[in-house]
Amino acid sequence: MARIKGIDLPKNKRGVIGLTYVYGIGSSFAVAILDEAKVSHDKKVQDWSDDEANAIRAIVGDKYTVEGELRAETKMNIKRLMDIGCYRGIRHRMGLPLRGQKTKNNSRTRKGKRKTVANKKIATK
Repeated sequence: MARIKGIDLPKNKRGVIGLTYVYGIGSSFAVAILDEAKVSHDKKVQDWSDDEANAIRAIVGDKYTVEGELRAETKMNIKRLMDIGCYRGIRHRMGLPLRGQKTKNNSRTRKGKRKTVANKKIATK
């Protein structure tokens, strides 16, 4: 079983697909890693030899920021934006979309479940 940065790669998938299970490695990075390690893209993870797995592990460890380090870096970047009070930081703090999307009708992913507001009652005299 191949284990990279604390993640068990699925045994029965091709190497290109298996590497994408690691946070921070997408399909293009997976192809580049396998090319550098000189491993066939069609070879399944269970068919990797120990040398190939170690080469891939070394490349990922040396050249790429993945898993916990990447998550921590992303959180620090968001926290920095919030601390300096820029537009994107304020949107993060309020839980609204950051990149210019309209919020009147959509953006349920960022805003969360709808909060119904009751009608105001007219005060009687």
